[in-house]
Amino acid sequence: MHTEVDAVVIGAGIVGATTALALTRAGCRVAVLDRTTPNTAGSGTTAGNLHIQTIHARRPGQGVAVDVERLLPLQKATSGLWDELAGSVPDLGLVRCGGFMVAETEDQVRRLRTKHEWERAAGIPTEVLTGDEARRALPLLGPEIEGATWCGWDGFAEPDMAGPALLRQSVAEGAAVHADTPVTALHRVNETWEVGTPAGTWHAPAVIDAAGPWMADIAVLAGVRLDLTPMSLQMHSLAAAPKSLEVLVQHVGEGMSIKQDRRNRLVLGGGWPAGPFHPTGPAPILESSTTGNLAQVARLLPDLSDAQLLETWTGPVVTTPDEMPVIGELDGAPGLFVAGGTYSFTFAPLWAELLTALVLGKETGLDISAYAPSRLVRLPAQ
Repeated sequence: MHTEVDAVVIGAGIVGATTALALTRAGCRVAVLDRTTPNTAGSGTTAGNLHIQTIHARRPGQGVAVDVERLLPLQKATSGLWDELAGSVPDLGLVRCGGFMVAETEDQVRRLRTKHEWERAAGIPTEVLTGDEARRALPLLGPEIEGATWCGWDGFAEPDMAGPALLRQSVAEGAAVHADTPVTALHRVNETWEVGTPAGTWHAPAVIDAAGPWMADIAVLAGVRLDLTPMSLQMHSLAAAPKSLEVLVQHVGEGMSIKQDRRNRLVLGGGWPAGPFHPTGPAPILESSTTGNLAQVARLLPDLSDAQLLETWTGPVVTTPDEMPVIGELDGAPGLFVAGGTYSFTFAPLWAELLTALVLGKETGLDISAYAPSRLVRLPAQ
């Protein structure tokens, strides 16, 4: 099989699905290729948070801190795009419940105030609260809470709904999605990419590498080595009565997130590590991450500390050496674009908009040069 399209999207996770929809709506013929079943790897296993206010700069065990101030304009931009998607994509699973970022020490409270100033400068509305004010607003918060910020734009999208809904809408509007179709070859011939798979070859002037933990594997097929590291995170769910927690709660200094999903589960995230990444299966569960995450619940939300642990699961992500996102065209591989890394779930609609502009040769409207893949290119060994 040989198929000609305008763009091939590699990876049918949240970034790939959103990009396929944006390209299709821009008039492109789009093929989406996924190595297995869509939404069964990173995007479908994440906690699904929409991080609009600044979050903690380090997940548990993370070495380099995220430059959270620099990302705020991107967070504001993606926030509005999520709302636009909710208006045109049925069953997206978007919940804009608002969220608290809590602090337990004087130093962390100072960090809350600093980030509030950053957010105000970026146009993101947050409110600084004392510990007592936060407890009046959310009585579940424990006595150790010294302060909090509130952002009404925070929320989440149900991970098992968002990606599939975006793919369905892409197909409804003209895209073609091919599951169990791993990409095994990438060749540039006469300004067109030949994308080889066991099922056939696609020809397109533009290719989007949105393969998440497998992004570097795709890039190397085109002769480009990227300094990207796959790793796995661990999530947990707890039993709870309906409406036990109707907001997102995070911690300014620690890896912590908790909210209640449509099935009434309390879903815990925050970047706790799992065992080593495995390219073809889930990573092992780490007991230390389970006990650490549950200890946070007991400390921050003591009334929920007796909730039954329902499920523990792991999911892969891709990281960069500077812990910042990556998006743009690969040097030496014209027409081959990458997008992923930090905040991929939150940034998916924005990456889709920016990638569509890049593919069509239009202005992006945002300076994303700091996130270009050129900073991650590994030179051949001498």
